[in-house]
Amino acid sequence: MLAQMPRGLPSADSGRRLGCSSIRQEEPMSPLRPPERSARKAKEKKGTFWGTEVTEALHWHGWELGKEFTKHLSLKNVHVKTQKLSYRPPATRFFITVFPQPIVLSPGMSLTLPIIFRPLEKKEYEDSICFEKPEGEFSVALRATLPRHKLLFPDAIQLPLCAVHDFSETSFPLCNVGDLITLFNWETPSPFHLTPVNGMLEPGSECVVKVTFQPQMALVYDALAVCWIGDNEEQKRTIKLRAIGKYPHLLVSVLGELGEDVEPGDFRDVLCFGSVAVGATVERHVEICNPSMVSVPFRIERAKEPLLRDYVFSCDVSQAIVPANGKLLISVRFSPQTVGVQSVDYFILEPVGNLTQTVLKVIGSCKGPLVSLQHSLVNFGWLSLGESVTQPLEISNVSDVPAYYQFDIDGRESVFSFDRPCGVLSGMATLILRVTFRPTHPIVCYRRVVCLVHHQNPLFLDLFGTCHSDTTKPAILRPRHLVWYRTNMARGLTFYPPDILSSMLREGKLQMDENRALKLPPQVPEDKPPEEYPYIDPMTEYFHDGITSDLTIFPPHVSVSIREFDFGCCVRLQEVEPLPLCLTNHTKGKITVTWICRPESPFRVTPETCDIPPLKSTAFRLVFQPSQLNTLYAAELESFAFYKVLRHYSNIEEDSTMCPSWCLTIRLRGHTFEADRQHFIPHYVLDSPKVFPAVGPNTNTYRSVLLWNVGTSPITFCMNQDTCPSVLVKPCSGYVAPGAHQIFLLSTQPADMATHQHILSLQLNSYPKYTQEISLRSSGESLLLLLEGDGNLYFKPTCVGTSTTRTYTIKNCTRLPMQFKWKIQESDRKVLSVKPVTGVIQPNEALAQTWTFTPGEETKYLLRSWVSVWRAHGSSGPESPERTRYTLRVIGEGALGTIRAQEEQRDLGNILVGGLQSCDLVLLNNGTCSLNYVLHVEQIITGPCDPEEVLSDPLALELDHYKGMIPARSKAIVQATVSPARQLHYTWSISYTISTPKALDPANAVGEQQALCCVVATGVYPSVCVTDVCAAGSARGISKLHLWRLFALETLNQYLERDPTSAELTYRVPTRHSVCPVPPVHTPVLLDFNFGAAPIEAEPSVVILMLENNGVVPVEWAFLFPSDQKIDVEHWAENTEFNPSELHQMRVQDNQLFSVSPKSGRLFPGQEQTVLLSHRHDFIGTDRLPVLLKVSHGREILLNFIGVTVEWEQRYVHFTSTKHVFTPIAIGSSSPPKQTAFLSQHRICLGNIPVYSKSSRLVFLNNASESEAVIFAWHVGTSNASEMLQIVPEMGVVQPGESTHCIITLQASGNACFYNVDLVCEVVMQQPLAKYEKALQEWEAEKQRQTVEFTITEQDLGAETNLKQHARSSADSSAEEKLAKSPAVTRQCKTLPPIKNLLAPNPPVSRSQRRHLMDKEASRLWAKPEPPKSHLLHLGVTARSHSMDDFLSNFCSELPKFFLCRHLQQTVGDKAVDKRKDEGGVRTDPVLLVLAGSSEQEMQVVTDLLTAVIRGLLEDTQFHQAVSRSLAEPMPYFHQFWTAESAKHQGRKRSPGGSSRASPSPVPCAKDKPGEEEARQEECEMSLVTSPRVAGEEPPDSLRDILHQEQLREEKETITRLPAFGNLLELVLENTLQNIMVEASRGEVVLTARPRVIALPPSSAQRGISPATPGHPASLLRTAGPGPSLPTEGKETEGYPQIVLST
Repeated sequence: MLAQMPRGLPSADSGRRLGCSSIRQEEPMSPLRPPERSARKAKEKKGTFWGTEVTEALHWHGWELGKEFTKHLSLKNVHVKTQKLSYRPPATRFFITVFPQPIVLSPGMSLTLPIIFRPLEKKEYEDSICFEKPEGEFSVALRATLPRHKLLFPDAIQLPLCAVHDFSETSFPLCNVGDLITLFNWETPSPFHLTPVNGMLEPGSECVVKVTFQPQMALVYDALAVCWIGDNEEQKRTIKLRAIGKYPHLLVSVLGELGEDVEPGDFRDVLCFGSVAVGATVERHVEICNPSMVSVPFRIERAKEPLLRDYVFSCDVSQAIVPANGKLLISVRFSPQTVGVQSVDYFILEPVGNLTQTVLKVIGSCKGPLVSLQHSLVNFGWLSLGESVTQPLEISNVSDVPAYYQFDIDGRESVFSFDRPCGVLSGMATLILRVTFRPTHPIVCYRRVVCLVHHQNPLFLDLFGTCHSDTTKPAILRPRHLVWYRTNMARGLTFYPPDILSSMLREGKLQMDENRALKLPPQVPEDKPPEEYPYIDPMTEYFHDGITSDLTIFPPHVSVSIREFDFGCCVRLQEVEPLPLCLTNHTKGKITVTWICRPESPFRVTPETCDIPPLKSTAFRLVFQPSQLNTLYAAELESFAFYKVLRHYSNIEEDSTMCPSWCLTIRLRGHTFEADRQHFIPHYVLDSPKVFPAVGPNTNTYRSVLLWNVGTSPITFCMNQDTCPSVLVKPCSGYVAPGAHQIFLLSTQPADMATHQHILSLQLNSYPKYTQEISLRSSGESLLLLLEGDGNLYFKPTCVGTSTTRTYTIKNCTRLPMQFKWKIQESDRKVLSVKPVTGVIQPNEALAQTWTFTPGEETKYLLRSWVSVWRAHGSSGPESPERTRYTLRVIGEGALGTIRAQEEQRDLGNILVGGLQSCDLVLLNNGTCSLNYVLHVEQIITGPCDPEEVLSDPLALELDHYKGMIPARSKAIVQATVSPARQLHYTWSISYTISTPKALDPANAVGEQQALCCVVATGVYPSVCVTDVCAAGSARGISKLHLWRLFALETLNQYLERDPTSAELTYRVPTRHSVCPVPPVHTPVLLDFNFGAAPIEAEPSVVILMLENNGVVPVEWAFLFPSDQKIDVEHWAENTEFNPSELHQMRVQDNQLFSVSPKSGRLFPGQEQTVLLSHRHDFIGTDRLPVLLKVSHGREILLNFIGVTVEWEQRYVHFTSTKHVFTPIAIGSSSPPKQTAFLSQHRICLGNIPVYSKSSRLVFLNNASESEAVIFAWHVGTSNASEMLQIVPEMGVVQPGESTHCIITLQASGNACFYNVDLVCEVVMQQPLAKYEKALQEWEAEKQRQTVEFTITEQDLGAETNLKQHARSSADSSAEEKLAKSPAVTRQCKTLPPIKNLLAPNPPVSRSQRRHLMDKEASRLWAKPEPPKSHLLHLGVTARSHSMDDFLSNFCSELPKFFLCRHLQQTVGDKAVDKRKDEGGVRTDPVLLVLAGSSEQEMQVVTDLLTAVIRGLLEDTQFHQAVSRSLAEPMPYFHQFWTAESAKHQGRKRSPGGSSRASPSPVPCAKDKPGEEEARQEECEMSLVTSPRVAGEEPPDSLRDILHQEQLREEKETITRLPAFGNLLELVLENTLQNIMVEASRGEVVLTARPRVIALPPSSAQRGISPATPGHPASLLRTAGPGPSLPTEGKETEGYPQIVLST
C-alpha cells in the first residue's frame, strides 16, 4: 500500500493526518454499475503527495521462475514549484532498481524509474520503495502474486425499501479479477434471492448478479449471502444484504365537490357521479394516496355479488403501482343504461399481499329524455271529400338528454301524416310538427297513434276528423264523443250501435250520468257506482292489444286475423299470389269496413269497402303488385270500421251514443330481388341493451331498442318472435327510410329469480345473412336484505345513564330499491333506538344505520328487533303488498365506573407571573365502560397576601376541555394551562362528576362530585442580581468595594428582589414605544452608575458586572438606551426642537461614549454572565445617559450612567455616599466584630469560623491560551491582611494550556471580627513581557549612546531648552513606569527617560487630528517602549470569626471541622501578659487577663456570682462536715510508694507541656526571664524521656516491666497532647488532601473510581513517618515547621518542609 510518513514519524496514518498538498479521493464503486474493464487491464491508480503524482502500487502477474520482469514507476511534478526528492531501494533482493540518487523535477516534468522483479520461489512477494521529501515520506507498494481464484464484488448491498409481499431488485457486478477460471455458487437466506445462483467466469470477465428482495413481514432484514468460490468451493466470501420491509397502506381521495347524496364525512371514499344522461359516459378521477415509504402495487376489483348486474361503472386500471409518498390518479367511468335507476357499486383496492382493503363507493343515477306532446288529441273537424287540412303539434323535451322519437304510422298509406314522423329532439327543446288529414272516403276517421321514445314510455295521440261528400254526411266526431266513448267502453256499452242505445235510453234501460255518459240503471240502491275509464300504463296499453299478446285491456270490437304479411320473393311482378285476410265483427250491430288504398301503392285490399253483419266475419284479399325488380317493398295499410248507422248524422238521435270508428292496420312486405342478386347491404346503428330492468317475479319489464339507418337505402326489418317467445317485440316488421330510425319496444316477464337469456333475431332487408342477434338477460328480483353480523348487534359495556352509539349496516342484495321499517318492542324503546327508523335502500347499497343503547341499570341485556322490507314505490311494476321480516338480536351490558388521575399531586414548580405553562393531566378509567365526565376546579392561594383580596382573583388554571369521555380501560389527557397573576403559592383541586344525561331520573343526570387530583404551582417573577464586579481600563485601579459603592450594587440588588409595579409591566418585554428622544419611564426607581473620572484620551473606563440568575425561572434582561426605546419614524415627522438634556443625550449616544456589551441576554437559573460597561473619555466634562435595565416580565430600573472626563493631571474627588449603616449585631454578644461590607458571593467564603482557627482553600489558575505562557502574581493588599492571609505560591508561570494550583490560608486571630480581603492576581503574557524587556534594553543602550556621543553644530543653539523639556518629560515617564511596573516580575534594569520629549502644542479639537499629529511626531522619534498591559483577576475572601463561647453556643456541631492553633493562643496570651507587664510592671494570671479584657458589666456579674457562691459555702454546715471527714480518712495503700523523686516527677508531668486539656497550663513566675522560661520548658520536655526512678534503685522485674509500659503510655499521651504534635498532624493531613486534589485535577487520580483492596507489606517495611520511639522524640518535633508542605519547585519551596507520605 501507498503510505505517507512525515520525517521522523513511523506511522503512515499519522503522516496522512499531517497533511499534504492534495489527497487522493476514491469514489466508491456503485453496486449497480459494473466496472468498465477488469482489474488486470485497468489503469493503475495514482495518488498525489506534496505535488508529486505517482502510482500507488505496482503489481506483477503471470511471472515465471528464473526470469526478470521489469515495470516502470513514473513520477510527475504536478506542482508549480520544483520538487526535490530522494528514495530508498526495496529492502528485499527480489525487487531491484537503479542506485539511489537525488531527483529534481521541474514543474510538469516526469521521471521513470525501472523496477526489476527476480523471483526465486513459487510464492507471493511484497515490498515497497520509499521516497523522501522535506515535507515527509511516501511509499509505493511492490507486489507479485500467484495465479488464484479471486472474485470482486461489493461487501454490502442496500436494497430499496419494499412493501410486504412485494419485491424490489437491484444488481451488482461480479468480476473475476483472478488468473483462473472460477466457479461460484451462492447460498442466499430468505427473503433474498440471487440470480444466477451459480456459474463460471473466465479470467477478466464479469457478470451481473440480480438481487431480489421479497419480504413477508415488516422487518429490518440484515442477512449474509455466501459465495463459494473454486472448483471444490475451497474459498468463501460473503456479501451483506440489507433491506427493510414496510407494510403498505393506501387511501382513497375523491377529487371535486361533494355530491348531493353524499354525507360530508364520507366524501373521501365516496365518488358521486350525480345524474347522468342515459347512454352517455361520464369520467371522474380518484386520487389514490400512498402515505407509506414504499411503492405499493395494488389491484382494483369490483365487489363480488351473485346478482344479475348491468355494470354501468368501469375502471380501466385493474392493477398499478403507487410510488412511495406519492399519488396516482385513476379514472372511473359511469355509463348508465336504465332511466330512473340509481346505481351503487363498490370497488375494492387491495394492496399487494391483501393485508388491507380500501373500499371506494361509487354512486350515480340515470336520467333520460322527458318528451311530452302539447295536446293528447288533434281534431281536424269535418271537411269535404278531396280536401286536406293540417294542424300544428308541439313536441317538447324538458330534459337535457336528447330524445329519439318516432310516430308509429305509415304516412304514405294513412289519411293522417306527419311532416317529421321521426327525429331527434335536443335537450330542453321544442319542435312544432305538422299533422295533415287527407281523407279518401266520406267517413269518420279516428286513429290512436303511438309516439315511441327511446328510453321512455310511449306517448299516445288521438287523431280524428270527419269527411263529407255530396251524398254522404256522417255525424261529426268531436272530442266529447271520445270521452263518452271511453266511459261507455269501460261500462261495456260500445258493442251496441247508436240506434239500439238510443232505443234503450227511450225505454229507460240506460241512463246518463252527470257527464252525460251512458250507464246501466242500478239494480239496488247499494249497488257500486258505474265503472269509469281507468288509467292505463302506456306500456301496458301498447303491448296488451290482443294481437301482439294474448292479453287485452278491453275486448276488441273488430279483429283482424293476421296483422303482418310477407309476400316473400316476387320475381314475377304480374304473377304475385294474393294473400287472404279475415275480419271479424264482435259487436251487436252491422259495421262497414273501408280500406285506405293509395293508387300509387303496390299493396291494396279487395274489396275496399264491405259491410259485416253482427258477430260475423268477412274475407278480404291482399294484392301485391310490384313495379320493378330488385326492390324492397313494405307498407302499413289501414282501414276504418264503424257502425253503418253512422253514415248519416240523421241516424243519431242522442249525441252521447256517438261512437268513433275503429282503425285496423296490417303490415305487409315483400321484395323482388332475383336469386343471383344481392340484397341491399344495410348500414345501421343498433342501440341495444344487455339486461332488462329489474322487476319482481311475474312482473313485466320493458326495454327499448333503437335501429338507426345511416345508409342511403331503406331497410326492411323483421323480428322473428318464434325463436324467443318469452320476449314480445313491437313492431315486429316494417321499414326504415334512409336517415330515419326505428324504435322497438321489448317486453318480458321473468317468472322466477333465475337468470334468463334471451336472443332475438332481427333480419334486415329480407336476407338471412343480414340477421342481427340481440342478446338480453332478465331475472326476477325477490326481497332480500343482508344484515351485518348474521343478525347480531353487540354493544360494548355502557355506563348506566349514558348511551352508546354504534353503526350497523344493512344491504339491499337486489336490483330494486326497497323500503324498510324497524320495529322495537315497547318495553325496549327506552333502552334501544335506531335512526333512521324507515327509509329506502337503493339497489346493491349498503346502508349504515345508527343504533343507540341506553342501559338503565347495571345488568346484561338481550333484546330483539325486527325490520320489514317491501318494494319501494316507483319501482318497475305495481307496488306489491308483499313484505319480508328479519330479526336482529341486540346484546349489551350496563355498567358503572370511576375515574382516577395517574398523578394525584402535580407540582408545576415555579412559573413566571403572567406567563403560561401547560401540563398534561392523565385520567385513567380502569372500568369496563366508557365514562362521560365533567371537571371542576377550585383555587386556593396562600402566601404573604390578604386572604380576602385573593378570593376575588379569577382562576389561574384553565383546562383545554371540561367535559369529555374516557373509553374503557384507557386514559384521557387533559391539558391544564397555568398563568399565575401573583407571586404566591397556588393550589388547584380538580374534581369530577360522571355525566349520565340518559338517566331514568332527570334529577340524577349528574353524579356526585369526587376528588381527582391536585395541581400546585408557585408564581414567581424573574430575578437577577449582580454578584461580582471588577474594573479595567482607566478604572482598573478601583477596588471591588469601591466599585460596589460607585454603582450602588447593593441597592440595585435590593430593588431587583422586589416585585415589579403594574406600571413596570406595561411593556413586559423590551419594546420600542415612544417617538420622543427621551422616552417616558414607567419605573419609580432611579440609581446612579458612576464610572468615576479619568483624563481625556485615556483608556475607556471599563466595569465588568457579573449577572447571575438567582431565581428559579429563566430570565431575559436588556440594557435599553433611549434610542433602543424610540420608534423609528420618517424624517419629516421628527421633532427638530430639542432641549439641552435631549441634545446632551443625543451627543452621548451618537459618539457612543457609553456602551454595554452584551446589551441583552438570557440566563437560566443559576447561570452567570458578564456584562461589560464602558465609558470613553473623548470629551471633557460630565457625561450622563439614562439607561433602562429591563427584566422581561419583571422589574424596570432606570440607571443613570455617569462618567467624568478631566484634563491631564487634574485632580478629581468623588464621594460615593454620605452615610454608612453598620451591620446589626445581637445584644449581649461577647465580642462585637469589626464591621465592613460584604461584596459578593463570587469569592471564597469561609463562613463562620472560631478564633485561632486555620482555614485553607485550593484554587487553580488555568491558562486558556494554547500558544503563550502567562506570568501571575498575587497582591494581598495591606500588611495586616498579608499577616493573616497567605498565598502559596505568590507568583509563577503557567504554561500554555496548563493550570497551576494555589493554596490560600486564613489564620484567624484571637479577636472576633469580619474578614473581607480583596485579592488581586495580576496576569501578564510572558512573550510580550520578554519583548518589552528586550526593547527596553535596546532603548536604554541607545539612550546611553546618545548621552555619551554628541555633535555640536550651529543648529543646536536651543539645546538647553530642549534638555529642560527632556528632563521634565523623563521625570513624568519615570513616574508612569513605576505605576505600570508589575510587582510580579523582578527586573534588573532601571527605568530611563525617553530619548525625545513627545509633548505637542495646543491639541486640536478633533480627536482624529490629535492622533494624526501624535502619530506623525512619534514616527520621527524613538519613544520609550511601554510595558505590556496586565490583566487583573479579583478574588474576594470573606469570613467571620467568633469567640469560642459564641461559636460553641451557635455552631457547636461545626467545631470538629476546624483546627485550632494552640501555639497561637499561647503566643497571643504571652503577648497580652507582656503588654500588661509593660503597662504595670507585673505579670498577671491568664484568668485575670481574661477578666481584665471584660467589660464592667461582665466583671460585675462575675463578682456577684463568686460572692454568692463563697457566702453559700461558708454558711453550709454539710460542706463543713464533708471537709472534716475528708481530712480524717485513713492513709491509702498506694501512699507507701510515694517518694520525693516520684513527687518531683509528678510535678514535671503537670508542667505546661504535658498538661491535659481540662487543666490550664501553669504560667511562669514573674521572676523567670524569657531565656529561663525556654530552658525550663526544654527541661520539662527532656524529662519526659528520662527514667522515673532515681539511680541506684532497682525495682522488681515484674514491677519494672509494668512501670516501663506505663512510662511508654504516658509518653505517648504526653506527645499527643503537645501543640506541636497537633500542628504536625494537621500539616500532614492538609498536605495529603492537597496533593490528592492536585493529582485529581491533573487526571492522575480518579476520585470516582471503585476502591481497591491492596495487601500492604508488614509495618516494619513501610516507609514514611513512624510512631516516635522513646529515644527519638525530639527529632519528630524538629520536623514540624511553621507552614504547609507543597510539591513545588525552585524558590517556591524554600522555607517549607518537605513531608511526603508513601505506601
